[in-house]
Amino acid sequence: MKRIIFIIILLFGVFVNAQAKKWTLLECVNHALENNISIEQSQLDVNLADINKNQALSNFLPTLNANGSYNINTGANINPATNQFENNIFRSASGAINSGINIFSGLSNWKTLQRAKLNQVAAMYRLDKMKDDISLFVANSFLQILFNREQLKVLQAQNAVTKENITNTQELVDAGVLPQGDLLELKATDATQLQQIIAAENALFISKLGLAQTLQLEDYEIFDVSDEDYGLIADDVLNKQASEIVEKAKEEVNDVKIAQTNFELAEKDLELTRTNYFPTLSGFVGYNTRWASTQINPFTGDDIPFVDQLYLFDGTSVGLQLNVPIFNRFTTRNNVKRSKVEVERSKYLLEQAELDLESTVYTAYNDAKNSKKAYEAALQTEEARQLAFEYAKERYDVGLSNAFDFNQSRTAFENAQSDVIRTKYDYIFKLKVLEFYFGLPITDLN
Repeated sequence: MKRIIFIIILLFGVFVNAQAKKWTLLECVNHALENNISIEQSQLDVNLADINKNQALSNFLPTLNANGSYNINTGANINPATNQFENNIFRSASGAINSGINIFSGLSNWKTLQRAKLNQVAAMYRLDKMKDDISLFVANSFLQILFNREQLKVLQAQNAVTKENITNTQELVDAGVLPQGDLLELKATDATQLQQIIAAENALFISKLGLAQTLQLEDYEIFDVSDEDYGLIADDVLNKQASEIVEKAKEEVNDVKIAQTNFELAEKDLELTRTNYFPTLSGFVGYNTRWASTQINPFTGDDIPFVDQLYLFDGTSVGLQLNVPIFNRFTTRNNVKRSKVEVERSKYLLEQAELDLESTVYTAYNDAKNSKKAYEAALQTEEARQLAFEYAKERYDVGLSNAFDFNQSRTAFENAQSDVIRTKYDYIFKLKVLEFYFGLPITDLN
């Protein structure tokens, strides 16, 4: 019984600890990078590129093959040992070992190795880009949770004030100071706020669920992020020129790197295709031997032993093979033309990637600056709305204004508070995007 109680207490403790787990942004990003399916698929592409590089290196090695056969012959057949027709039943065997090496093929092996190395680099760039995309997505989802959480807190605080006003107004209505309509107006406001709270709770849950699924967590129902009160991050990056950020982004962001590597791969493919114009020269060396059951020593009349036949009827071959392409129905020429088209296509894609990056960075720069202005304006509006609300509350408390005017002022103040939260996290995320283009980590919110 004691053991059962101990196990229950232990399991309860584990459950409580699981509930108490609060994920930081760094933990979320790191977990996503280690477990995201898209990243794992990109890692497989890197593994394939490594295999292809190893294969390209192996192409420089000679080949070595062995073969053997065993036959039972009936009727008229050529004896493999004597090369004579024999109308008899006999058994025969042969074996050989051969080696070949590519001496010259237009440097195709060397260019294939160069291409494999380029493709290896391109695969790493694609993997890094996938990691960057996932990191940005996780950061945005994380900030969305923080926004929804603060939005919920504001709504709950507003509703608490409304409930307090209902209590106070009830007393004034009972005393005959305020009309019943003011109390009904406040109760209607309370009901509306409760609906907003439910919607905010649902939005918070959905945002947590989305991030938990991105992280591939099964216990998404208890998933939560850190309760730290994140302030605004430093905006030093806004003090830099947009052109400076663009040049830095070309070094840091993988989109242009991928396009550049694809262009180099297309050029290497063109070089590889042109190697088909060249003749190829290969060398070979081989050893073979054979045996037949009907071989008789002409001096003794006895069968020649198996091992002796292997020595008697063996042979070697050494040589060179030259292949000169003369006419292949213009296949090589057309393949070269196709490769040239792909080079031009890749060149345009590289230019487009550079233009897109420049446009994206300038847009991100302006978005960050405008979001800062929007946040500062929202703070000023909130301050003014708060003063107006406090003034309206004072007038309402002493019976100098009605509930409708009071609710109008409060609604304006609530909207101003919501705008502050929205513009704050919009500003934070756009700053992080701009910092990302400048090569700064996106996992630090402090």
